[in-house]
Amino acid sequence: MRLLTLMVCSIILHLAIIMDAKDQKTIIAFGDSTTAKRGHLEIYSNILTKELEKAGILAKVINAGVPGNTTMAARKRFEKDVLRKNPDLVIIQFGINDAAVDVWKNATKSRVSLDDYMNNLRYFIKTLRKNKTKIILMTPNALAWTPKLKKLYGKPPYTPRSAKGFNVTMRPYVKAVRKIAKEEKVVLVDIFAYFDSQKEEGLNKLLLDGMHPNKKGHRIVADKLLIAIPKLLVD
Repeated sequence: MRLLTLMVCSIILHLAIIMDAKDQKTIIAFGDSTTAKRGHLEIYSNILTKELEKAGILAKVINAGVPGNTTMAARKRFEKDVLRKNPDLVIIQFGINDAAVDVWKNATKSRVSLDDYMNNLRYFIKTLRKNKTKIILMTPNALAWTPKLKKLYGKPPYTPRSAKGFNVTMRPYVKAVRKIAKEEKVVLVDIFAYFDSQKEEGLNKLLLDGMHPNKKGHRIVADKLLIAIPKLLVD
């Protein structure tokens, strides 16, 4: 009798595991260094895993952030890092590296043209939609001057005398993300708007180094996503 009970319990547990695996959603955070893992910092993809479970959503959150990535570089790894994993939802956040003008290398143009940036975002969206994958477009976070960044980027087209002058080249790219989200009817999480609304002191409190979100910054990103994600994944 005891053996039979143990066998029944084992079968029930096995079925529960199978059902959980079937119900589990796969979410991919697809981006650059503001998405990527960073030492022991609690980044937004880690927070999502914990908080979604509390909300009753079983989800595997895969971090597909690569430091230094532009949308051109991301397009080359899109198949391997995103499509092959058959995600239910993909969060797309690029723009900081695309918009950057490397004036310290005597560059005069952004690393990726605005047209190419928009074409790449549309390609991601179009391809994911063919696979019936849900999408969140996220604007890049706003940047803040630090002494190191001023030394590298402190000349035109940037305006180092302006507290938010490091965002000059990125604003058209942010505007493009908003435009694409509206035209393609994709959910938009406008992180740039929140970060940019902060005064200089407040913005610096959200960033590690003038570019990358710190623990507080990632918490804010996660909170914004936690509003959007359940609406997409829960039928």
